[in-house]
Amino acid sequence: MKRVKSGCVLQTLVFFQRDEYGYSKEEQRAYNLEEIEKYKQELEGNGTRYQILSIDEQSDASFIVHVRKHLNANTDVSEYFG
Repeated sequence: MKRVKSGCVLQTLVFFQRDEYGYSKEEQRAYNLEEIEKYKQELEGNGTRYQILSIDEQSDASFIVHVRKHLNANTDVSEYFG
């Protein structure tokens, strides 16, 4: 028999805007940063324990975000979040 003692999910997210919308690079950058903030607010609003490991801006104004998320509130993840 086995059970999950603890666990979390590592995600790599890409925030980007498609070129066909006609945004300038600065507009794309600002919009992507706004979307990242909305994503963080959504996690906090849901009560999701999370940690942003890195946010890397790309040359095309997109952002790669590495996130560690606790998905099951019934498990202890203190070893992941310290």
